[in-house]
Amino acid sequence: MVKMTKSKTFQAYLPNCHRTYSCIHCRAHLANHDELISKSFQGSQGRAYLFNSVVNVGCGPAEERVLLTGLHAVADIYCENCKTTLGWKYEHAFESSQKYKEGKFIIELAHMVKDNGWE
Repeated sequence: MVKMTKSKTFQAYLPNCHRTYSCIHCRAHLANHDELISKSFQGSQGRAYLFNSVVNVGCGPAEERVLLTGLHAVADIYCENCKTTLGWKYEHAFESSQKYKEGKFIIELAHMVKDNGWE
């Protein structure tokens, strides 16, 4: 479902029946728990999660960066609602062992919170 409010841009709302991750700053939904691939990533501000797909994020221009696992082309991603930089999208991996990351998203734990159905 897509909802529009006066002060906010369009937002996708994930189903309430699923465990979700939201932006810690504005509570915009970011991802379903089902889209989580790995919890063992490192962002610039600490631990980060790798997701298959995300919602309510914008993507900046791709640039080459040397990360812990080698050279990648990545694009910063930000919350479409509050414009906070959340992490990045892997556009291209130069090493064959890292190709599985292409098209996937990193969100740093410092910028997200668990919502809906967590115990």
